[in-house]
Amino acid sequence: MKILSEAEIKELEKMSVLCRGDILKMTTLAGSGHPGGSMSSIDMYLTVYKIANISPDNYKELNRDRIIVSHGHTSPGVYSALGRNGFFDIDEAIAYFRLAGSIFEGHIERMVPGVEWTTGNLGQGLSAACGMALAAKHLGAEYGVYCFMGDGEQQKGQVSEARRFAVKYNLDNLIAFVDYNKLQISGNISEVMPQNIKDEYIASGWAVLEIDGHNIKEIADAIYQAKKIARPVLILAKTVMGKGVSFMENKEVYHGKPLNEEQLDAALKELGLENDLEKYKEMRKQFVFDESAHEIFRYEVAVDTGFPKTYGTDVSMDNRGVFGNAITELVQINMAENNTPIIVFDCDLAGSVKTDKVAKEFAENFYEAGIQEHHTAVCAGAASVNGLVSFFADFGVFGIDETYNQQRLNDINDTNLKVVTTHVGIDVGEDGKTHQCIDYIGAMRNLYGFKVIVPADPNQTDRAVRYAAKEYGNFLIAMGRSKVPVIADKEGRPYYGDDYEFKYGKIDVIRDGEIPLFSYGSMLHRAVKVYDIVSNQGVNLAVLNVSSPFKLDLEVLERFKDSKIWFTYEDHNVNTGLGSILADFIAENGCGVKLVKFGVKGYSYSGKPDHIFELIGLSPEAVAAEIVKNLK
Repeated sequence: MKILSEAEIKELEKMSVLCRGDILKMTTLAGSGHPGGSMSSIDMYLTVYKIANISPDNYKELNRDRIIVSHGHTSPGVYSALGRNGFFDIDEAIAYFRLAGSIFEGHIERMVPGVEWTTGNLGQGLSAACGMALAAKHLGAEYGVYCFMGDGEQQKGQVSEARRFAVKYNLDNLIAFVDYNKLQISGNISEVMPQNIKDEYIASGWAVLEIDGHNIKEIADAIYQAKKIARPVLILAKTVMGKGVSFMENKEVYHGKPLNEEQLDAALKELGLENDLEKYKEMRKQFVFDESAHEIFRYEVAVDTGFPKTYGTDVSMDNRGVFGNAITELVQINMAENNTPIIVFDCDLAGSVKTDKVAKEFAENFYEAGIQEHHTAVCAGAASVNGLVSFFADFGVFGIDETYNQQRLNDINDTNLKVVTTHVGIDVGEDGKTHQCIDYIGAMRNLYGFKVIVPADPNQTDRAVRYAAKEYGNFLIAMGRSKVPVIADKEGRPYYGDDYEFKYGKIDVIRDGEIPLFSYGSMLHRAVKVYDIVSNQGVNLAVLNVSSPFKLDLEVLERFKDSKIWFTYEDHNVNTGLGSILADFIAENGCGVKLVKFGVKGYSYSGKPDHIFELIGLSPEAVAAEIVKNLK
């Protein structure tokens, strides 16, 4: 760790004046942005970027320090600090701030050199910092993690989740800062929502240091002291919103309001800086969009997927149990071969989502976060962009519905997270409608980067888990709770047996015919029953498994273009599931096909799945009868 000399402290003090000018110029030029908090945080940013082991030369190396800025709206301060430290041309940051197509967006983004985590939704940065600090510990790396937060966002519940996690796993390589200017958009934080930041952190087990957040020496000394403390440390930095410009100081209006050009001129005079706004106006006019500048750096992963396991047709097993076996094997293999480590996160459901075997046999790769889904989703995602593969297993309603915004942030950050959800659809047992995740396809369809796999039986589940582990990117693997039969071909052999290789986007023809019935997941074996029933009535039905609903197999669909009617069968919200995806396909391609959707039309009941399906008209017998009726 670099120790600052008196000369370096004075140089930083001079630089902070330049940075305040940068902040004001870029926000005025853009006509929007958050100058107030940027000016109260800038002295801390400059000091940490000076001390931390991160530079324009090493910002892609695994052993660099990480700096997370949770209150990402202070992007003007972040860009100024990074630009003045040579990560990019500061003039470009000023000129192109908040300009469509520029990397210098309104909230910080990972494509910007030196920015570790895309933030904007307050309260998530500390969770991301925990994930990165945990990755360092797991990898045996020496890097430290710094996390900056606003004081207003301490009101977020996810922050308290992250605080507890950091203490449980002794993340003593984590130093957090709170910009304690005591103002948020609506006024003083004590009036908007009273809180006791210091005591809340102390109660969670953190060490807390209090400093003047505008005193470079105090900031640096606090960092040196924090490094000697064997637990997570919060540096509570007392600051002034709008610091450096008299008419901006302690005014909440400048949280998100830029100066007009006349005010800018006055502010720059007070700071003793040149007003060269016209130069930046001309630069802004000359901006050229470069899509490649928005690409996010990835670490390569190397995962050995082992050998798939084949379950015989005499086996009836829950897919979640197969996942538990597969993930345990994957953890073991890749530990032994010193490949990319695979780590598993749980939220007090290990016995139900079947990660308990990993917890028992490979405890060092298992992270129990308790009932803290919001934190865990982000923590697991952030860990996965630091040379690890993260699996986060949960019930569907928690791992998807409850954490939708967190998964959206993971998607934007291009993480390498494997979300495995059990208890999706109606197949949750007697827990009832609150636990029936009947919208997982509809919800995840909004996230551009997530791939979704809904395996149909134990054999396809085993292969899908192995596939997702080795492929970089975000995956959702969704499955029900109950035991399901192994899908057999017409000859009675396992359809997804030894010669089957999972390919994302492939539609499997389980039973061939002329009229397609599209299904997936735990409904597929019921679709085969439908086939058996209607075949006895002379209906030439085909059963198709769409295990990757977000990537349709056009070659297979082309085979059925002349069929006048298509059917879908799923225990998902009938308005947003596979039926809707195929309806879009039909409309966009002018197929002239009638689509009949069998799905869940309302919140359902508590009970065993088969009994519920009978009540809501989704039993194989009821669906077979409706198919026959539609074909008359």
